[in-house]
Amino acid sequence: MLFNSLKFLLFFPIVTIIYFALPHKFRWVHLLIASCIFYMAFVPVYIVILFTTIIIDYIAGILIEKSEGSKRKLWLIASIAANVGILGFFKYYNFFSFNVNALFSSTHINANIPILKLILPIGLSFHTFQAMSYTIEVYLDNQKAERHLGIYALYVMFYPQLVAGPIERPQNLLHQFHERHKFEYGNVASGLRLMLWGMFKKVVIADRLALFCDPVFNDPKGYSGIVLALAAFIFVFQIYCDFSGYTDIAIGAARVMGFKLATNFNRPFSSRSISEFWRKWHISLSSWFFDYVYNPLVFSLRSWGMKFSIIFSFFVTFFLSGFWHGAGWNFIIWGVMQGAVPLTFEFLTKSKRQKIFGRLPKWLNDNLSMCFTFSYLVIINVLFRVNHLRDALVIYDKFLSIPRELMLLCTRRNTMFLNLPDGITTILPCFGLILFLEIFQLIQVRVQKIKSFDQIGVFYRWGLYYCGIAAIYFFGVYDNHQFIYFQF
Repeated sequence: MLFNSLKFLLFFPIVTIIYFALPHKFRWVHLLIASCIFYMAFVPVYIVILFTTIIIDYIAGILIEKSEGSKRKLWLIASIAANVGILGFFKYYNFFSFNVNALFSSTHINANIPILKLILPIGLSFHTFQAMSYTIEVYLDNQKAERHLGIYALYVMFYPQLVAGPIERPQNLLHQFHERHKFEYGNVASGLRLMLWGMFKKVVIADRLALFCDPVFNDPKGYSGIVLALAAFIFVFQIYCDFSGYTDIAIGAARVMGFKLATNFNRPFSSRSISEFWRKWHISLSSWFFDYVYNPLVFSLRSWGMKFSIIFSFFVTFFLSGFWHGAGWNFIIWGVMQGAVPLTFEFLTKSKRQKIFGRLPKWLNDNLSMCFTFSYLVIINVLFRVNHLRDALVIYDKFLSIPRELMLLCTRRNTMFLNLPDGITTILPCFGLILFLEIFQLIQVRVQKIKSFDQIGVFYRWGLYYCGIAAIYFFGVYDNHQFIYFQF
């Protein structure tokens, strides 16, 4: 069920009202049934896969807690293997089959591994990682095994964050399903406010930016370098508003019922380095890889030298991060180029950069760093957006022609390079929305430093609410655009 659909507009208030009307002991049943209905609105049969992994990890958690020595590790490995196996089959089987067939074909050997017609279960990567974090934390003695099967199933299936996160840790979420949540006006008001802002970011900003980006990226050969650069710039804001919009709605919906989900974004485009960006973007996934992949790798390889272990761990971590995002070489290269390469550069040149840029005034240093970081993100995220790796090569090749195109625009006043999709009417709203987003977020930060939103005058507060609702109604794009991260 899409958050930006009429179904959810009916589903959310009904589920919430019934939740508060029920006695505490029945609420978990209600939420579990509601989560099943929410998930089955996509492809009903795939709930069988979800229940299979839930039962495996539920049993594994108890066995890990009861076992000692090497048996604990064996049960953990069995649980991880089951989760990764299911994820690997549905998400990566055809990728490996295609590449193995191509490899053998290049040596004139007919491997003929069949390509299957598989539909990736929605949100499989997200709830797989959330389930894995549970068994890992039980193994590390950071979490007691959950004995209540229904509560554990709800931990994996909790509908607000089921299909696109945040990827929760059991220490943060599991205990909340045992606690009694009372109706609190503050939670309801702030939750609905966050949902309103998330919906605005999705249907008004992200989906309207998509009207410009989608035609350009779907046919990169048909557009000039200037237009492709504009699309790359706009796409960075599109994916941010799309994904953070989902997260805002998820966190807000949970907060209305009294649940607290993890923060997933923290103004990532204000980052002054790529390392800072990854601490502010998709925080729940970044911290997952940091805690469960990067740190263990560095620790296990420390005898080989800290410099080697850190750099090697960067590449392994972001290779896996890229592969997690999608079964394609463009995602793998994107992961390495957006994470491992710049972080390695930052690590190796830290002292030299401090000597050079430390002489500049702080305001100038900070702004230059933000500009360089953002520019790098714009260029590298082309790999994330393209449909095929060859499209990225076409786009990067056309980027090289931008100086010549600009020269022709200036000297000959030749506008053939501005072959914008649907003309100027698509690009102007994009820049207006991006400017509004940045100004509004800056105001949010400034206001929060002074006082909470609830302390703002009633007239201004409700004026903003009505303006937001009106903007969503009149300017929203309503063709059921699926959230971008649903494909992962």
